[in-house]
Amino acid sequence: MPWLQLRVNTTRDQAEKIENALLFAGAVSVTLEDNADQPILEPGLGETPLWDQTLVTGLFDAEVDTGVTEAKVSSYLCELFTGARWEQLEDKDWEREWMSHYKPIQCGDNLWICPSWCESPAPEAVNIMLDPGLAFGTGTHPTTFLCLQWLASEPVQGKTAIDYGCGSGILGIAALLLGADRALGTDIDPQALIASRDNAVRNGIDPERFPVYLPEKTPPASVASADIMLANILAGPLVELAPQLIERTKLGGRICLSGILASQAERVKAAYSQWIDFDADAQKEEWVRLSGTRAR
Repeated sequence: MPWLQLRVNTTRDQAEKIENALLFAGAVSVTLEDNADQPILEPGLGETPLWDQTLVTGLFDAEVDTGVTEAKVSSYLCELFTGARWEQLEDKDWEREWMSHYKPIQCGDNLWICPSWCESPAPEAVNIMLDPGLAFGTGTHPTTFLCLQWLASEPVQGKTAIDYGCGSGILGIAALLLGADRALGTDIDPQALIASRDNAVRNGIDPERFPVYLPEKTPPASVASADIMLANILAGPLVELAPQLIERTKLGGRICLSGILASQAERVKAAYSQWIDFDADAQKEEWVRLSGTRAR
């Protein structure tokens, strides 16, 4: 089905008003994008920040009367609507288009992530067959890649892992495929738990080896502690959760923390330094991975 896009260059202060006007005029969807290469890397709790220069795009059926649509937008804004442009959106098989962007990724000498519809380029390696869905964790983001790279170099055979903020379940699944006996996942998002279970089954993992829980349903630390703690979330939550993550990491256990910008690394280290002897930092782009051993 062909579509038309109405694209509007605007400011942060006007973006919501433009969005509402496009919906009022009949847009089936509206997207907001950065229009000046201004990254927003870690919003504050409860914030939904926008960019100083924002591109707002309304999607309309190709049969729409563009003049009438612009008049409706003007009436909603109570002013003449100018400076927008119409573009035709190419008709594509959008499901296949989305799938084409995901390719197998090598994360270690013997560890690959493969979208479930692709054949592995290294069948003899450990291959995580993943269906990228609504949950975070496909291996394409530097934070996930750094964790997988670390796991691939760790002796995980026979150990227990916890994937804290499991998302797609990729880290817990990787630990199990690399030889861990058991993994536990926890996430605040119910969709993440569904994705983790589905991806575990896709990789031939018995659900009993990878139970997943909402935080309030997770067994206590006295029952569920780890030789390997994996937490790929964000710097703020990592600092706040330090006592809980340490409590669930056995003495002598290994910990891997990610989702941390280079500028935030020292703050996160400070939150864990009384317990953890840290390895050298690892960095990919602007993101840092912290790892170490619980010594105290």
